[in-house]
Amino acid sequence: MSQPDTDTAAQSPSSQQEPQIQTDDRRSHSEQMNQPAQTSQSESSHDGKDEHALHTNLKRGMESRHLQMISLGGVIGTGLFLSSGYTIQQAGPIGTILAYSIGALIVYLVMLTLGELSVVMPVTGSFHVYAEKFIGPGTGFVIAIQYWLTWTVALGSEFTAAGLLMQRWFPNIPTWVWSAACIILIFTLNALSVRLFAEAEFWFASIKVFAICAFIVIGLLAIFGVIPIAGYQHAPMFGNLVKDGIFPNGFMPVFATILTVNFAFSGTELIGVTAGETRDPETTVPKAIHTTLWRLVLFFIGSITVMCALIPWRQAGVGESPFVLVFNSIGIPYAGDIMNFVVLTAVLSASNSGLYASTRMVWSMGNEGMIPRWFAKTNRRGVPMLALCAAMAGGLLALLSSVIAASTVYLVLVALSGLSAVVVWIAIAYCQIVFRRRWLESGHSTSELKYRTPGYPYVSWAAFILCTASFVLVIFDVEQRFALVAELVFIVACYGAYFLQQWVRKRKKATEADDLDTLWVARD
Repeated sequence: MSQPDTDTAAQSPSSQQEPQIQTDDRRSHSEQMNQPAQTSQSESSHDGKDEHALHTNLKRGMESRHLQMISLGGVIGTGLFLSSGYTIQQAGPIGTILAYSIGALIVYLVMLTLGELSVVMPVTGSFHVYAEKFIGPGTGFVIAIQYWLTWTVALGSEFTAAGLLMQRWFPNIPTWVWSAACIILIFTLNALSVRLFAEAEFWFASIKVFAICAFIVIGLLAIFGVIPIAGYQHAPMFGNLVKDGIFPNGFMPVFATILTVNFAFSGTELIGVTAGETRDPETTVPKAIHTTLWRLVLFFIGSITVMCALIPWRQAGVGESPFVLVFNSIGIPYAGDIMNFVVLTAVLSASNSGLYASTRMVWSMGNEGMIPRWFAKTNRRGVPMLALCAAMAGGLLALLSSVIAASTVYLVLVALSGLSAVVVWIAIAYCQIVFRRRWLESGHSTSELKYRTPGYPYVSWAAFILCTASFVLVIFDVEQRFALVAELVFIVACYGAYFLQQWVRKRKKATEADDLDTLWVARD
């Protein structure tokens, strides 16, 4: 029987205290002692004398099984089920496998650096908090906006996809009806409790995982001739992988595919977002991280290897999902309906995770004072309803822009969201490097850390350099060059918005001080 939700305040002190390290010479010693779990702290932590302080408690309602499935659910989506065939056509079988292998390695390195930060500082909306602390407040603001945008844009596309998928079974019902039903369902799951969100995501992700495992097992049986497959009189084995050479289209398409794979793997960092609402993060976070690599290898590389072995690479993904092509070739009845259901589940999973991530980022910005603190207010179930409504509103605006301005506004949003995840990865790796240095400078030892990034500093710098290279080298991909330009402009705009906000706040404080001086003069 599952345990009821428990407030963060019920956790042991060791799980709530962030180690005392030097973060900014300009800050006082007391300011450096941040309670990560601002997830459990009320607004009084910001304004201790305010008896009307906001209730900003979140709940630690997630267990290890939830965390592991959420990390998978954020990655396994329509890209694998629908778009993988196009990737195979571009890079060829071996090239695609190589690209996904390199992408999995990059993600794993980033996760290793994130693990150390998440265990020592299990903060909800962690990325921008780390960036603010170890890089600067302006960068923290930029990272928060970047990650919020990534999931907000994804929400709009997932809502649309849900309606289109339902058209296969109910062609006479308008698409918007099913999109609206998806919106209501996902909003309700997130509004009731974090436990319900996590449980729903667990089952959504489980269906995807089961479908991929079944595909790999059935595919391997066909590859080795245990079960028949159309077009082959003998066991196909792996001849199709190298039939037209190792790199039939040259090596450059492989490079372009690596960039796409990095975007496809975005979502694994959700472990960091959920750390503040996870029971016993010292145990569950490292466990989820260590299972990430082999699961990515199994689910992505395993399924793609099966596809390439059973389907000539030039035929993969022409008109329909390569999963459906394989199932139809083997003779599995209702293959199209089965995969439509699986992809629908993937869409629901992605939108569920997307709304959660977007909501927690809004909540965290409110909790940190980057936006009005009312956004950090939670109800008695620990759900930040105002942040949830703001996140859903952003998703609905993205959905609206995809309908009325698909070739302008929405195109820019999609371009930005694609690279934003890579920017977040760069920040995560660099924050861990700075954190470890300051940790040692403040007199602590690595043995005090509950979880340590293995191979530091080589792993950390490798993650930083590879992610930065993935970002910068987009310029060599003509189709994605626009995304790089848009992202750079957006980053500058975010910094501009931050410094403008700080200027307005300083002016406001100066005006209030002048008004107070005037009042005292008048009284004298």
